[in-house]
Amino acid sequence: MIVNLDKFIAEERPRWERLDAALRRLADDPWRELPVAEARELEGLYQRACADLARLRTYAADPGLRTYLEGLVARGYAEIHGQKTAGGRVRPGLWLAKGFPQAFRRRVGAFWFAFALMVAGGVFGAGAVAFDPEAKEVIMPFSHLLGDPAERVAKEEKAAAEGEDRGADRRATFAGSLMVHNTQVTLNAMALGLTWGVGTLVLMFYNGVILGAVALDYVAAGQSVFLAGWLLPHGSVEIPAILLGGQAGFVLAGALIGRRDRLPLAARLRAAGPDVVSLCGGAALLLVWAGLIESFLSQHHEPAVPYAAKIAFGVAQLAALVWWLARSGVAAAPGGGAERAKGGGA
Repeated sequence: MIVNLDKFIAEERPRWERLDAALRRLADDPWRELPVAEARELEGLYQRACADLARLRTYAADPGLRTYLEGLVARGYAEIHGQKTAGGRVRPGLWLAKGFPQAFRRRVGAFWFAFALMVAGGVFGAGAVAFDPEAKEVIMPFSHLLGDPAERVAKEEKAAAEGEDRGADRRATFAGSLMVHNTQVTLNAMALGLTWGVGTLVLMFYNGVILGAVALDYVAAGQSVFLAGWLLPHGSVEIPAILLGGQAGFVLAGALIGRRDRLPLAARLRAAGPDVVSLCGGAALLLVWAGLIESFLSQHHEPAVPYAAKIAFGVAQLAALVWWLARSGVAAAPGGGAERAKGGGA
């Protein structure tokens, strides 16, 4: 029984307001990971509010106060016990704006490792073609890349100048095969993290070899502008998506290896799982977009579509992607700073 209701309310209201503020912060940024101390405080405030509500119900308290406290307790229950089906931790828009880019930044060290491997592979592939032109037949994954780049460019531009659409079906089929191929590469890069990262490492390096060989082949033939106009529109999204698959694979490998981590294997995998799923989901969406761009823009050449326009589109798209991954969902820290990404792979 409450002896002095006014005194009780005055003493407990600051705790209710702290609980309300904590729940509002979580509603504004539901993907934020709570520190242990903050989580314990939230649970303690929630339990105290439950007890206060039970005491108020035995007393003829202000109905408005009871309604406020009931709502506060309900929100606390939903947050602590995970009843978010209506509130939406699985809202696609929220995941795109915060969940995916935040997962990327938490594991950005694994991304840079995958990037370094692809660059190393690119240098190797370019060197192989430069010193042994016949290496193209071993390196190139598609038969149409084996011919002379200048002949291919002349053929494509002639068809574009004459307004021929005879190659539309071929272009669509090729774009579809690329989408399937790159999705397989990306998912394989993630799954091969189960080989403690060895398979992921090989895939990232080999994809770099292909890119380096193709780039050098076209540059050496004097077709740099065609190469940029052909690859940039879809490659500015497709290549980062493949790197995201490699990033997910290295995160998975890091959880398996558990370097400097005393947690059991199951706990390490549970901790890495959400970020691996987010990275793969983001990569899949990027690959779908890249496939559409490949079909409707990348394979259409001058004079039908100016190379300058295609290059500008690719550069702008890459800039938007970089901004999204680097800045989207960045939460302001209490001291005025911003979130810090975890650079580790696990």
